[in-house]
Amino acid sequence: MAECPVCGYEFDLPPNTEEGEIISCEDCGSELEVTGKDSVQEAPAEEEDWGE
Repeated sequence: MAECPVCGYEFDLPPNTEEGEIISCEDCGSELEVTGKDSVQEAPAEEEDWGE
């Protein structure tokens, strides 16, 4: 089971989930990055590139 680092919600990752994939917490909606078989971390915020 994975646990959301934002709200503590525990959930099972789908079997086809790959490391580096971005998913949403089913409880609080936070974007999470899959870091392992049953581990996630808060996804880094995307920065504006202002057309660079």
